[in-house]
Amino acid sequence: MLSISTKVERIVLESAFLTEGLRRGLINLSELARQLQPQLESDLWKPVGQAAVVMALRRVAERLPQEPQHRTRPLRQGGELTTRTELTEYTYRYSDSIQECHRQLLVEAEPMRGAFVTVTRGVNEVMVICSGALTGVVESVFARERLLARQNNLSAVTLHLNPDTRRTPGIYHAILKQLAWDKVSLINMICTYTELTILLEQSQTGAAFSVLSRLALH
Repeated sequence: MLSISTKVERIVLESAFLTEGLRRGLINLSELARQLQPQLESDLWKPVGQAAVVMALRRVAERLPQEPQHRTRPLRQGGELTTRTELTEYTYRYSDSIQECHRQLLVEAEPMRGAFVTVTRGVNEVMVICSGALTGVVESVFARERLLARQNNLSAVTLHLNPDTRRTPGIYHAILKQLAWDKVSLINMICTYTELTILLEQSQTGAAFSVLSRLALH
């Protein structure tokens, strides 16, 4: 069974807001403990004292890493943010035949200059993200595959990262934390050597672009 301190730590670390607030000493521990009590008692199946929760919160706060005094600039100097709109994400169950579907998709997409398509293979799933011009091609090529999910009206924002940041601990966390602070919900994210692409609903594009622009100018 989980201890109070372990459960409190999990709750804190799952929330960018609580983590940042405790690190900066902005949160009233007694009030937070009072609000967490019902959840803790429900999860732990036993009465939980407020003092014990306060003590657990204090210990978590003491272990949180401090913000570095000298931050590495995350975005490439002079780089720009790239956006794409009207995207669709398909998720298919992996099969022995899906590799051939991937090959055929790339062949048929080649003549369509300007169209966007990316394929990511997981352990049990394959994700295809494409622009609107390619949705018919994707659905035709993968017609015999098992479709698990489809999401329409998505946008992608790509950050061109400074290569020096790839060995910086927490660089992605720092970017995603800023998005979380502004309540920007992500659908997915794709990383390459110097690029981070976030996929989100089109209604969130403006807010995400604003956050990432501030990071670029920081």
